[in-house]
Amino acid sequence: MRVAGQFLLSLLLLPIAVTLPTMAQITVNEPIPQTATIRVDAAVPAGKAIPRTIFGTFLEPIGNSTYNGLWAQILQNPSLESGMWDAPHVAEMLRAEPSLARASELDLPLPWEPLDFSEGNRYAILYGNAANSWQSVEVMGVPGRATGIRQKVYLPVQRELTYEGSLYARHVSGPDGITVSIRPRNGSEVLAAAHVTATSANWTKYRFTLTLPQGKLHRLDPEDFVVEVEGSERVDLDELSLMPADALDGLDPDVVRMAKAMDTPLVRFGGNFTSSYNWRNGIGPRDKRVSMRNEAWGIPEYNTFGTDEFLHFCKLIGAEPQFALNLGSGTPQEAADWVRHVDEHWHQHGGLLWELGNELWGNWNMGYPTLDEFAGRTLAFSRAVRKVDPTARLIATGEDPDDFTKWNATQLTNPAGTFDYLSTHFVVTTTAMDTPHASTDFIDAAAFALPVELGQKLEQQQAQINSVPAFAHKAHVAFTEWLFVGHRPGTPNFTNMGGAVDTAGFLNMLMRHSAIVPVSDMTGIMDFAGIWKERGQVYAAPGYYAFRMYSTADGVHPVQVTTDGGSYSVRNGVSRLPNIADVPYLDVVAATTADGRTLDLFCVNRSLATDIPAEITLEHFAAQGKATVETLKASYLGEGNDADDPARVIPHRTAEVLHGDVLRHVFPHESVTVIRIRRAAR
Repeated sequence: MRVAGQFLLSLLLLPIAVTLPTMAQITVNEPIPQTATIRVDAAVPAGKAIPRTIFGTFLEPIGNSTYNGLWAQILQNPSLESGMWDAPHVAEMLRAEPSLARASELDLPLPWEPLDFSEGNRYAILYGNAANSWQSVEVMGVPGRATGIRQKVYLPVQRELTYEGSLYARHVSGPDGITVSIRPRNGSEVLAAAHVTATSANWTKYRFTLTLPQGKLHRLDPEDFVVEVEGSERVDLDELSLMPADALDGLDPDVVRMAKAMDTPLVRFGGNFTSSYNWRNGIGPRDKRVSMRNEAWGIPEYNTFGTDEFLHFCKLIGAEPQFALNLGSGTPQEAADWVRHVDEHWHQHGGLLWELGNELWGNWNMGYPTLDEFAGRTLAFSRAVRKVDPTARLIATGEDPDDFTKWNATQLTNPAGTFDYLSTHFVVTTTAMDTPHASTDFIDAAAFALPVELGQKLEQQQAQINSVPAFAHKAHVAFTEWLFVGHRPGTPNFTNMGGAVDTAGFLNMLMRHSAIVPVSDMTGIMDFAGIWKERGQVYAAPGYYAFRMYSTADGVHPVQVTTDGGSYSVRNGVSRLPNIADVPYLDVVAATTADGRTLDLFCVNRSLATDIPAEITLEHFAAQGKATVETLKASYLGEGNDADDPARVIPHRTAEVLHGDVLRHVFPHESVTVIRIRRAAR
């Protein structure tokens, strides 16, 4: 003790501060028992009814979520514009397809290429007289040689062999024939072709149909879409389109099917793009909508998927639309006009959810307001919306749950009725740790703990709201974005099984706190934790299946459940929420259906290595003899799905026998399980 004391004293006397290393720590509070016990008392309520609106989802034009995803258009940059991608995306495209660099030297916009590079420079970008947007491309044929443009595409041939297309052409000179075709990538064989005669000197739209032979192309094969001119013909081309014949008014039917299967009640149309988005660019005839860059993400915004297309998508999947308004570059009048347009096109009624901006506290959003400006800006937009639709439910921009106090306090200076909810987001990098060089297991355990601490933070947010008389018990929290991101193999990420475990843990937390957080939107219905499309193949992340297991269950009335499956605490974990106490290894929520006939158990095993046998005892619920058990697990935490193997990680359903009022079940480590038990007939 004397030596230790002298050492500590010497540290205090040093002229230079000494920093002791930060230590990762997992403390086992209660070890996992040999057999866990779960007791459910169906006669004891455990809170208010769970609103279905906690199972909302999120759609933003980012990555391949809308274009190259939900929107069924096969072609990229169909309007032949320059400057559609920012520099990092251009660099990525050139790494993937080095030939595009040479094509751009021939005045072709990305990602278009010449049919034959050996023809040299026979292409010209024309400005100011385009059929769509600002540019068109003139193709100058070489007599006796094949001249044209092409683009690498992936077709969903596993589902559809017929494709409907169109192009705008303006005849300049020479012959007047144009042939469109599908060919194997970099090959000369024509698999399907159509001919159009383009005689008009004015912009004219020409339609065509391409039907591929059975068995010539296979799933995930790349193809070339080709537009070829005749002989010495010179023709100006613009605004091309190629859609699968089974597209649902422009929407990918596989994506719609999988989205509908989620049974989500809400889809949020918002995100960082909101602060520079003008909704008027996305309405009217699609052929005349202007292509431009999505400023938030450096990718094209073709505007062919706009408000009306989004509403159509919502109708197809049975969800209600939720919009984020542009409080960056937009105006209150622009917002009010959007509300009016949507209300007129959505069953002729209002009362929808409208967000007053997105992450306005972030300087990455165009036109973000300062702390002194944003409360007044929120009020101005609120009044404009309420004037058009007094029944609109308004979500004002709030801060993230780990740093909300100052920002939210300023929002709460607004008059009563300015908003019904304060938003919060938690897009967290699970590999950003307070402990440097943390082990993979420590990162996993710390990430799985996050929902537990989030519940505490949400209670603090609601307490702050309730402390202001104008909003006390009238306004609540809307969790309009949540996502788990890992940048290290084997750690929880939205694409893998670890992300699915965090998804289920988050939903358990939401069900416990739905009285204060009645609205929530998972990121996202497309890409991230949701549905993906790659090389013409639609598939889903494991998180999609975890979400679907919860959202399609009917449990609405939470009932008392106690579990003794062990617990642990985390110290110096994920930087956003590094210290978390009392994390249950086996996390269980129980709820009965509205008619009381069915009991649902939502179960997460957070243990990294231990399968947990459990004895589930039911009280005041006379069950039938069998339970339906749906389990989502993988061979390892980092496993996910992709285009090559779209069903690698999916739920499996079994039936298990009850012994009186007891069900014995083994919960696999790192798994998600939903158990459904029906009441016996009386």
